[in-house]
Amino acid sequence: MVQPLPATMQAVSVREIGSFLFERRAVPQPGPGEVLLRVTVTGLCRTDLKIIQVGHRDLVLPCVPGEEVVGEVVALGPGCDDTTLLHTRVYVYPGEWCGHCPACRAGAENLCRSMRIMGFHRNGGFADYVVAPLKSLIPLPEGLSDEQAVFAEPLSCCLNALELARLAPFETIAIWGGGPAGQLLARAASAYDALPTVIEPDLQRREPVKGVAEPPDQLFDVCVVAVGNNDAYQQALACLAPRGRLVVFSGLSKETPAVTTDFNQLHYLEQTVVGAYGCCYRHGRQAITLLQSGKLVINDLISHRMPLSRLTEALELVANRQCMKIHLYPEN
Repeated sequence: MVQPLPATMQAVSVREIGSFLFERRAVPQPGPGEVLLRVTVTGLCRTDLKIIQVGHRDLVLPCVPGEEVVGEVVALGPGCDDTTLLHTRVYVYPGEWCGHCPACRAGAENLCRSMRIMGFHRNGGFADYVVAPLKSLIPLPEGLSDEQAVFAEPLSCCLNALELARLAPFETIAIWGGGPAGQLLARAASAYDALPTVIEPDLQRREPVKGVAEPPDQLFDVCVVAVGNNDAYQQALACLAPRGRLVVFSGLSKETPAVTTDFNQLHYLEQTVVGAYGCCYRHGRQAITLLQSGKLVINDLISHRMPLSRLTEALELVANRQCMKIHLYPEN
């Protein structure tokens, strides 16, 4: 027997920058081309902290945060006639793209002129239920748990960065930052037969990836900066090999967004600097396949499993760098 949906749910609401509140609200109804998901797990990342504390370029208020979402399809909107989707476990690619602008046609829907991101432009997964576009769903294979699958979003961003870096097997890659993104970048690089080195001053974050505290005396084919630090970018430029590729993975603060660059170095050594922001739908599919393959182990990266009601505590752990990956579970 199909259980009826509740009339209301708990959700986290950001109505003004600097704070959030828990509120009861009506369970949303899916529109045309949409489905309703019962959220099973949502990943917490540093971007969620930024959204709540200082805002974000792409944030539209009021909003329910949470872009790393796995859930179960429990209702279909008008025009969604595939009833086999009901009760399917899915990962949600957080973007909703137009499909016809120049970026979309070029396979870069993460740069779509009309992009609407879950947890930024539309409500995300810090709630019992969330509405998602049908085209953004990626069904989960048997044997891949929900808490493994929710890594697909941060892993997708890493796969986008490695794709833009044109990383090849047996190339060397240096990664600045041993947080969740740095860890996933290193593990994904290893899964693709590259040779990663993680630079991380914090011993607790450095040890799991056998990283180093300072950049070694060598040059790297690829350098990825996964920490918002100007000095890290200067170090990365200094460590870049001839024809090396520097990936701008983490942004810098509005107060200090500039990094001094020797363009003669880029010119004479034929080096490349490329930005990497977010991910595309295909990266989500690649991430799910990679997670299912077992080539990229992530269970040890889950440092905390907490109910959504403890979000304040979870955000403090992220702010103080006292965690790796926190998973939040609704109490529905």
